[in-house]
Amino acid sequence: MPSLFLQTRQPKFCTQRLRRLLAHSAPMFIMCVMAGMLHAQNIIRVGPDQATKTLASAAARAVDGDTFEVEAGDYRGDVAVWDKKNITVRAIGGRVRLIASGMAAEGKGIWVRRGGGMTGQGNDFTGARVPDKNGAGIRLENGRLTVRDCSFTDNQNGILTSNNPMVELDISDSEFGHNGYGDGQSHNLYVGEIAHLTVTGSYFHHAYVGHLLKSRAALNHILYNRLTDEIGGRASYELELASGGIAYVIGNIIGQGSQTENPHLISYGAEGYKWPKNELFLINNTLVDNRPQGGIFLRIKPGNVTVKAVNNLLVGRGKLEAGGPGDYRNNFTVDWDAFEQASREDYRLKSSAGLSGKVVDAGFVNGQALIQEREYIHPRRTQQLVAASRHPGALQSGR
Repeated sequence: MPSLFLQTRQPKFCTQRLRRLLAHSAPMFIMCVMAGMLHAQNIIRVGPDQATKTLASAAARAVDGDTFEVEAGDYRGDVAVWDKKNITVRAIGGRVRLIASGMAAEGKGIWVRRGGGMTGQGNDFTGARVPDKNGAGIRLENGRLTVRDCSFTDNQNGILTSNNPMVELDISDSEFGHNGYGDGQSHNLYVGEIAHLTVTGSYFHHAYVGHLLKSRAALNHILYNRLTDEIGGRASYELELASGGIAYVIGNIIGQGSQTENPHLISYGAEGYKWPKNELFLINNTLVDNRPQGGIFLRIKPGNVTVKAVNNLLVGRGKLEAGGPGDYRNNFTVDWDAFEQASREDYRLKSSAGLSGKVVDAGFVNGQALIQEREYIHPRRTQQLVAASRHPGALQSGR
């Protein structure tokens, strides 16, 4: 049978007209595509000797897709509101130190972020203070924010988000320390009722009375971090998942300081369950209680909640099972001398601890395996495991 294409061949004048149209429009189309690519790759240098001298002026001139390369140094009182889409702000030549020096964008913080996606890399945020006691290194109001290799120190909040259910926050290889007003209502990291929080390879310590990490997000991936309050720390919870939601807490070192006023390390659902699904998965964590009178590893508000805790190591008097009903398997309590140098926060197991090879399969949930794939390396990074987890706890590599 002849093809339909051959049976419906167009008249010659139509073919010639189409060829002329393509000949004229193709170059214009290619130029538009190239212009779009160039715009998407627009890189602007920021620094004292550049045309764009400050972060504030960079934010004011930004258009969607811009990348700002900021020269290393101190930027005092240089606060900014970022409201364009797909913006990148990265340090070059060293650290970019953003020191509030009494200034706050819109009375909120060093940076205020709203709009589409944004990535910040290599920036240090310090000194954010405002009259309402919620001055933040970054105030995230909407959009998606990615934070890589940044630090947040001596702010009233390190990062503070809105309660916008469309917001996403992704933090990796970063540090949060000595943040908080001191009233217990401000924290190293304070995440509202957003869609998704991911924190990987980061170091949280010494919150001032508040929590090391507080989240009300619907979905939380807390993976391969160190949340340890250490000597002199006065943090409340080390990890609070205040509104429930789904939480994967895998491969973390979580340690309570000796001077804390709150006995709990991990709290889940304390403010009530506000999301359709409430599931907590604690897998391959090392949980350390330094409180002299004894602390509580896990607090779970009663409700319609799923809890699974597998392959964790505990140092202290309590038991995970005291938190409430759940699937608790293969969790071991060990002494300080089971580790290489616990006094220096080195929680690698000694071979003499007798736990090598004693992991069990934690199973699958929501289409993903509950396994440890990386481990935390201090300070603030992770490394891929060369093989599957060999023993309980967060650290798999030996000397």
